[in-house]
Amino acid sequence: MTICGLILAGGQGRRMGGADKALLMLAGRPLLAHGIARLSGQVEQLALSANGDAARFARYGLPVLPDPPDLLGQGPLAGILAGLDWAAGQGARALVTVSVDTPFVPFDLVDRLDAATRGGPAMAAYGERLHPTAALWPTAQRAALAKDLAAGERRLRAALSGAVVVAFEDVIEDPFININTIEDLARAEALCAPKIP
Repeated sequence: MTICGLILAGGQGRRMGGADKALLMLAGRPLLAHGIARLSGQVEQLALSANGDAARFARYGLPVLPDPPDLLGQGPLAGILAGLDWAAGQGARALVTVSVDTPFVPFDLVDRLDAATRGGPAMAAYGERLHPTAALWPTAQRAALAKDLAAGERRLRAALSGAVVVAFEDVIEDPFININTIEDLARAEALCAPKIP
């Protein structure tokens, strides 16, 4: 059974003036293109979690999964539930998620998360910081997640309670840094700049 991937792009970009973060440019490419480049080679199939007009992502050729109608605007867990339903329909045993505003996720993220877990969930960490948007979710977890959401749970960490934490300590920079502000985007641009010896 396969592992599918989901890029979470349902955020409202409030700290970026309401910008669609998936389409913000970094090193000459939209953030979404960076996410696709990082994750597509690690999974069998890839989809995008986003609300609104799906046509704005048509050129990427990905399935665009909106939140379930009764959970619209309830945060990333709603998108993850839609992703788990989609992945299960593809025959996948698990779904790996990343946020569209984390353009430097490791190229071995899926292998390392999958190797660390024994059928349960796993999430990435760097140093003391957990990164619950970079996580592996078994498709068998769908019913439990739907129940949590129906009960009003919206926190990723709560949904990942008991998950295996996989530390990515073998790199100098945190590969899960996310872009929430214009300043963050400028720092990410500097990380992408060619290094002059």
